[in-house]
Amino acid sequence: MAHHHPMALTGRMAVMSESKREEFLAGVHVGVISIARREGPPLAVPVWYGYEPGGDVLVQTAPESLKFRLIDAAREFTLVVQDENPPYRYVSVSGPVVSVDDETPWAEVEELARRYLAGEAADDFLKSLEGAKITTFRMRPNRWYSTDYSISG
Repeated sequence: MAHHHPMALTGRMAVMSESKREEFLAGVHVGVISIARREGPPLAVPVWYGYEPGGDVLVQTAPESLKFRLIDAAREFTLVVQDENPPYRYVSVSGPVVSVDDETPWAEVEELARRYLAGEAADDFLKSLEGAKITTFRMRPNRWYSTDYSISG
């Protein structure tokens, strides 16, 4: 069964070009990660992520988290990133986990925090993580789905 965005019924959809979708994914958005699990439906939760055009998607998580356990078992995930303001746009990207860094360098933890939080908010958040172990999963995007309602068909 095909799944369509509810808006797809009212307007013509346009798929983003490779460079447009990479640029969109590289922007600062909260993504929703979806990870398969053996028991029950996939886990889908909001996440911060890092991405540079042409690179891998990286997600940081604590080793004691459910996300960690499920990604570790599934070895792949999907990330959906959207702009909920009209004209609506989204990118959905899936692929295998190609590397796992169990001891993410502090500079990378800080870089991701400062991508999403400014000034004192970032400082406070980073303070709360001090001494914590953070794992980084890198996913190699190999399936892309995208729509941009600002592009007329």
